[in-house]
Amino acid sequence: MLNRRIFIGTAAAATVALSAPRVLAQTKPRVVVIGGGAGGATVARYLAKDAAGALEVTLIEPNATYYTCFFSNLYLGGFREFDSLAHGYDAIAAGGVTVVQDMAAGVDPAARTVTLAGGGVLPYDRLVISPGIDFVDGSVPGWSLEAAEIMPHAYKAGPQTQLLKAQIEAMPQGGLFCMVAPPNPYRCPPGPYERVSMVAHMLTQMNPTAKILVLDPKDKYSKQALFEEGWQKHYSGMVEWIGPDMGGNVVEVRPESMEVLIDGEAQKVDVCNVIPGQMAGAIAAAAGVTDATGWAPVDPATMQAKADPNIWVLGDASAQGDMPKSAFSANSQAKVAAMAIRAELTGSKQFPAKYSNTCWSLIAPEDGVKVGASYEPTPEKIASVESFISQTGEDAALRKATYEESLGWYEGITADMFG
Repeated sequence: MLNRRIFIGTAAAATVALSAPRVLAQTKPRVVVIGGGAGGATVARYLAKDAAGALEVTLIEPNATYYTCFFSNLYLGGFREFDSLAHGYDAIAAGGVTVVQDMAAGVDPAARTVTLAGGGVLPYDRLVISPGIDFVDGSVPGWSLEAAEIMPHAYKAGPQTQLLKAQIEAMPQGGLFCMVAPPNPYRCPPGPYERVSMVAHMLTQMNPTAKILVLDPKDKYSKQALFEEGWQKHYSGMVEWIGPDMGGNVVEVRPESMEVLIDGEAQKVDVCNVIPGQMAGAIAAAAGVTDATGWAPVDPATMQAKADPNIWVLGDASAQGDMPKSAFSANSQAKVAAMAIRAELTGSKQFPAKYSNTCWSLIAPEDGVKVGASYEPTPEKIASVESFISQTGEDAALRKATYEESLGWYEGITADMFG
């Protein structure tokens, strides 16, 4: 079982320095980190911890409490309390990181400064950008951020997650839940389909005649065979998936009338979860490190932005190759970045980069599945070198063990992120 001790111990071993750090100048080099999620919190904490006071590390994060998007689906399904997703920054601050509760409003790469929404300006020697995702305007016709108060995305955890759950609970008996799934690439490839599973579980408990309609622009998706097997086994007749060959890629929403147009044909719905197309958080574009795709290309060996050697980009915002946009990936990338930055600024040892990821999904009570891989940098990208995935037809004991493994991982990674 992947428990907290094993997870943190493995992480620490991966970033240990073989030589004591040396400071290049009398003043400490300054590292500013934008974004306090899986990538940003991890890199800030590891820089402060492993540099042992040789670096001045500042973390910019507008929220005092971070709610994990990973495991938020389990809240929707009734398997977790909302407060269990909440994490603060006190331990990170106690570990030597200056935590600034503000929004990064701009970056001046030439001056090496970050401007805060509150008016402050922070200079940096190295900058780490880990802002997560923003949504692509117009990716779902009829939907906007304002419309998210009617048709929530719930793909940034917090009030949107609570809103979506409240809407599901208020559905009329026999009502219709609709999900508009996102195009590739997007945060957490199995996430929308785990969400379908958790909504289906919730509805079987309180609204068993309700239906779920999934409108998908993709002709295939992560863990598809596993999810479809699980839906048939646990929620037979409840879930209908419509791919692009049946109009899943030609969708428009009408929030005011709670309608979805599928290839021009109107369908009344009771709840509509719209997960739009995605791109790197806006501050990455403001820093000049994104390309025409909306994501930020990085050096596979270090996570340095290809557009600026003084900037690193982590997690969902990066365009790095084969790794999925997941919390596990961001946490893994953060440790490689911390080692590279520390080596540049203090002269400590830098080891060859290695990355890993596992994505767990819960389909029904004690029916967990997973997919994952290990990765290494090549000149072109971060490449998968070994992978694994749960198999259809697995016995109940193995599925239960997989679910319990995911619980240990959550405790481990959040401790590793936040201290």
